[in-house]
Amino acid sequence: MNDTTKSINIPSVSIATARTGASKQIDSLGMRPMQARAYSRRGEQYLLIKSPPASGKSRALMFIALDKLHKQGVTKAIIVVPERSIGGSFASEKLTEYGFWADWDVKPQWNLCNAPGVDDPAVAKSKVKAVGEFLNSEDRVLVCTHATFRFAVDELWVASFDDCLVAVDEFHHVSADPANRLGQQLTQFIARDKAHIVAMTGSYFRGDALPVLAPQDEARFETVTYTYYEQLNGYAHLKSLELGYYFYSGSYLDAITKVLDPTMKTILHIPNVNSRESTKDKHREVEDIMSAIGEWKGADPVTGFHNVRLHDGRTVKVADLVDDSDDAARSKVLSALKDPAQKNNRDHVDIIVALGMAKEGFDWIWCEHALTVGYRSSLTEIIQIIGRATRDAPGKTRARFTNLIAEPDATQSLVVDAVNDTLKAIAASLLMEQVLAPRFDFSPKNAGPREGFDYGDAGYGSGDTNVGFNVKTGQFHLEINGLAMPSTPEAMRVCREDLNEVIAAFVQDKATVERGLFDRENTLPEELTQLRMGKIVRDRYPDMSDVDQEAVRQHAVAALNLVQEMKKSATKETSEERANTSLVDGVRKFAMDVRDLDIDLINRINPFDAAYAVLAKSMNESTLKQVQASISGKRVNLTIDEARDLAKRAVAFKRERGRAPDITSQDGWEKKMAEGVAAFARFVAQEKAQQKAQKSAANG
Repeated sequence: MNDTTKSINIPSVSIATARTGASKQIDSLGMRPMQARAYSRRGEQYLLIKSPPASGKSRALMFIALDKLHKQGVTKAIIVVPERSIGGSFASEKLTEYGFWADWDVKPQWNLCNAPGVDDPAVAKSKVKAVGEFLNSEDRVLVCTHATFRFAVDELWVASFDDCLVAVDEFHHVSADPANRLGQQLTQFIARDKAHIVAMTGSYFRGDALPVLAPQDEARFETVTYTYYEQLNGYAHLKSLELGYYFYSGSYLDAITKVLDPTMKTILHIPNVNSRESTKDKHREVEDIMSAIGEWKGADPVTGFHNVRLHDGRTVKVADLVDDSDDAARSKVLSALKDPAQKNNRDHVDIIVALGMAKEGFDWIWCEHALTVGYRSSLTEIIQIIGRATRDAPGKTRARFTNLIAEPDATQSLVVDAVNDTLKAIAASLLMEQVLAPRFDFSPKNAGPREGFDYGDAGYGSGDTNVGFNVKTGQFHLEINGLAMPSTPEAMRVCREDLNEVIAAFVQDKATVERGLFDRENTLPEELTQLRMGKIVRDRYPDMSDVDQEAVRQHAVAALNLVQEMKKSATKETSEERANTSLVDGVRKFAMDVRDLDIDLINRINPFDAAYAVLAKSMNESTLKQVQASISGKRVNLTIDEARDLAKRAVAFKRERGRAPDITSQDGWEKKMAEGVAAFARFVAQEKAQQKAQKSAANG
């Protein structure tokens, strides 16, 4: 890197896979492991499938839908996708050729995604009539967009879909927000309880920190999870995945060649025109990018791809999805990219430049590098972009995601606003580490070994290890002293399935990230891990008991902090090969270094330690100090909810220690609890005084 672009890796993710080939192995029914796992739950009325891009969710739905249509009394299957380009994933398939007992057949007139302009709301609304005709026909399967389905439900009403299967692809588009129409309609379907629903997503969290479903609705779903770790580890070709974040100063066009490697098959997303990274001329940006890597040699008349001769004499083909000034030219490029005859041709195209396209559902198996300029506002969008590069393909041994972000300038008046992109990049990095890491199975100390886990040569309970790893499922078992366990099926489900969703809400909370990164001198780790995470859990699961909320909080904090600590442990290795297996070796090493894991120890870890260490080395010192001073100056007094939470924890402290927390204690957290007790007492006294005054005024 030169002075224009500085690697900040905040914190970067690098994993190596075993390349077992397991995730693509086919059983006697023609199913891959994820599909077989989902099919085993085919009898559930409400099914949620969480699985990475390229794991085969669309075909898994076909298997499940056919069983429901032929064996479960379901009359129709309606497949709902966010945009028409994804509708092609659900086209007719001869499944019997692979061993299944029926074929997937979608009549051309019932694939409404093929209608011209169907993404336009007006056109989507006109397709409502077609949905009604389908419901009255003898045919069984329809594919349409989210927009068409929303309009159809509004006009035909929920009861018209009784005994139907409604399968919603890219389910993270749904939200519990009352303003999200599809989310509200699904709530009505669940309340009526007459339809079957299959929800599918590769990222069960949203960029706006809103829940996808209300807790009471989510509890109705049986969840099938196939992790990124299982998917990547089971590939036959892809060996490593790297994620990195880079700062640059000046124009990104001056820095692009530092991160864009033309020898790698690349999808480059240029910045949104309203972002601070944009030059406000998206067409000129594409031209400048091509000029930066080589010399333009004209466009192919058949595909519309640009031919660019690199400085080494090689010619690359660049597909421009940014230029929307000529509909015919853009359609030519899109058609060439989607040409089924070229799907397995690695040399068909080399670089795709896009702005709002080539993300969700875009299938180009050869993509090795997803390069994004400027921060995208949604964590889900980032994960979808990363998913473009994680397809397995012959000869493709490594994949990379790079986010190129403008460095905050201390001379700018909006430096704090500018650094928000950095905060968001850190949040995305932390979340991706959770998504990519093996799953955790936590239990209290001396709970005993778990079946299927390898505890190493030392043996379980020998004092040398209490950590087991299941190679097949990519899951760790760890014992944690003092760990609270969930007491209800719903809390158990959250601890088993939804910790990443809880962590996503935590790392998207701006105040939490600000405190953890830039107000460290005034912020105790427990304020983050206990108070902030506790509030996240209470807000997300308000109907849970205090016991279950605390269990979920502890499990989420343990998962988040253990991933951070195991990464730090692994990167101390001198061998690059060893360091690249950090997601497995790191947790074993950390657990061996800290033989007796304790929840209090985990609570005392700032989840943003690793990110801050790199940030402090990479960000301009004056900028860092300016941001820290600004955020420290915004510090507010305890709220009544925080004081109440501290008072509750003080009660637990007194029960365990036989004394109340001391406000003069040298231990920061004990002092904080004592301050919370005093603050809560003041709140209660003030409330009583107000009630007394109001009563006196009423009687007077």
